Amino acid sequence: MAPSEPQQQQQPVVQLAGLQTETRNPRTTAIDTVSTLELCRILQREDARVPSAVEPCVPAIAEAIDLLTERVRRGGRVFYIGAGTSGRLGVLDASEIPPTYSAPSDKFIALIAGGDYALRNAKEGAEDSRSGAEEDLRPYGFDPDVDSLIGIASSGRTPYVLGGLEHVRRIGGATVAVVCVQPSAVQDEGNADHVIAAVTGPESVTGSTRMKAGTATKLVLNMISTGIMIKLGKTYGNLMIDLKATNIKLRQRAKNILRLIGGAACTQTDDELDAVLAACRGSVKLAAVTIVLGVSVADAEARLERNKGVLARVFEEAQQQAVKEEHHDDGLVLCVDAGGSSCRAVIMTPDGASACGSAGPCNV
Repeated sequence: MAPSEPQQQQQPVVQLAGLQTETRNPRTTAIDTVSTLELCRILQREDARVPSAVEPCVPAIAEAIDLLTERVRRGGRVFYIGAGTSGRLGVLDASEIPPTYSAPSDKFIALIAGGDYALRNAKEGAEDSRSGAEEDLRPYGFDPDVDSLIGIASSGRTPYVLGGLEHVRRIGGATVAVVCVQPSAVQDEGNADHVIAAVTGPESVTGSTRMKAGTATKLVLNMISTGIMIKLGKTYGNLMIDLKATNIKLRQRAKNILRLIGGAACTQTDDELDAVLAACRGSVKLAAVTIVLGVSVADAEARLERNKGVLARVFEEAQQQAVKEEHHDDGLVLCVDAGGSSCRAVIMTPDGASACGSAGPCNV
């Protein structure tokens, strides 16, 4: 009798058939037989469906922005976690915030299953560790009172993401999930304060979620991070007022922005604006306050700090102060007694002091 072979550890059975991202797309079954031009048209038509999948998610996205903004304002950080394409999209979004909005590099932190190696190399097995995200978060000292977690999983069932959401929810942190299916394991487990489900349907190439699902995920993440930055005062209107002028292109953009905001008050030449920016350590927002209000850099800094860095509030405060000064009431009372024989006038102050003057007849 032959010796029995050692039993292999059984892997859990994963049911993918019900996921919208895994079903076969009837509109693209012939993409390998059509012309290149028709191939591109087919792919474009599928991609055109993505915005309509994101539109129903807008209310949930807005709620997530408000939740995360309040925590970031109190000093919190936003962590992204994901595996494969989802993880890479999280890294992309987080890495673009500091150069765009001058946000500290440690405010938006992205973790991908398998570590930085997985950014350029397939390490798909890393997503199967439910405890992986908790381990990856540990060195950062996640503070549940102010820090937040965005879990990204097109399938809505990635163990790495599910475990991370569960861990942060358990310790009392804020959680947001971005998925592309509905219903989902994320919803079933209930560990996300807000679930953003952009259901993009079957992919052009079955199961290739780097395509429609990836595009929807990027749109959602763009909206969340941009919304947070706007709510924190990183823009003035639609101008990137918090950019740092660190190269030729950005210095020119900074000068263009200052002229747009300053209007008639911005009479400086390019060289003079360069000097203003240098004095303001490259901060366009700070330079705008000094130019528009005609104040020192120190005064401009104090005004921005008082208004939590929101430029519109700085200008509004200055305008209200100007109106108040224009209509200032110092409490003086003028009494006039005009008659045919003489005219007397008395001015009285709130503390009772008075001054009197008289003149000849003044009846008209």
